[in-house]
Amino acid sequence: MIIGIGGVSNSGKSGLAEKIRESYPGQKIKIICQDDHVFPKEQLPTIKNHIDWEHPDSIDSIKFKKSILEASQVNDITIAEGLMVFYFSEITQLFNKLLFIEISHPEFIKRKKRDLRWGKEPHWYIQHIWKSYNSFGKAPAVEKLKIINGESPIIVEDILNFLNK
Repeated sequence: MIIGIGGVSNSGKSGLAEKIRESYPGQKIKIICQDDHVFPKEQLPTIKNHIDWEHPDSIDSIKFKKSILEASQVNDITIAEGLMVFYFSEITQLFNKLLFIEISHPEFIKRKKRDLRWGKEPHWYIQHIWKSYNSFGKAPAVEKLKIINGESPIIVEDILNFLNK
């Protein structure tokens, strides 16, 4: 099974991927992060002299797709997660199931201001992330999609029921 998990930055994608991994003991599971498939820094787009990590042109979609396909050949479950995981149709078509975590704009701002993994981001860039999410990060309207409220506790049993249908 290949699962795609999308949502804005800090919505809980990585945490959900880990919960799914923990829910399938004894199975080989690979989690692939979109962020690990960006082009070299010198090839990345910029906005206001700031690297624009939130644009599809920053993602090496060929490498990302190849990683997903290779992982799916040797693992029971492959999970691909990222803000733009559903942007590239040739990647979205690989997914047997799609999970999309939604959070509100105020919740995103609150979480992003606490996130210092890459240092303190300027306010304008935090707003840019939200705009990019709305432009490039939305989930497609397909039957194999489950939308999850990322501001409520995630009920793993509901997710597993969806995945195992």
